[in-house]
Amino acid sequence: MSRFTVEEFRTLMRDHLPVAVAMGVEPLEFGAGYAELRLPYHDDLLRPGGTVNGPALMTLADIAMYAAVFTAIGRAELAVTTSLTINFLRKPPRADVIAKARMLKLGKRLAVGEVELYSEGDAEMVAHVTATYSIPPDRSR
Repeated sequence: MSRFTVEEFRTLMRDHLPVAVAMGVEPLEFGAGYAELRLPYHDDLLRPGGTVNGPALMTLADIAMYAAVFTAIGRAELAVTTSLTINFLRKPPRADVIAKARMLKLGKRLAVGEVELYSEGDAEMVAHVTATYSIPPDRSR
């Protein structure tokens, strides 16, 4: 069972993640250690060559991993990215991008996960991301 809901994440984005709001990121589905988000396509995301730019893909992946951490441990706004590696696999077309983030290992201080990025309607990944988050100490335990 997810420890954080799509609606809670929408509120968090509105209140604390203005870049996610500005990009139009939409949380779609959450489960325990899993988050799926959409980045709606718009021309501002293009780079020369007519493809969605890398910084937008990296930002989407980071937001998706942040959400996956929340689904696993609950709200932890001070969780921060300690590492993020992206492999661009193919040129994403002019389409919405779907991020599917899942936890690989959850420890007391670190969360490790992966994010698969797809162009909507296409089964082949456009990028694969691995990320590690530092989890703040829980003072209530």
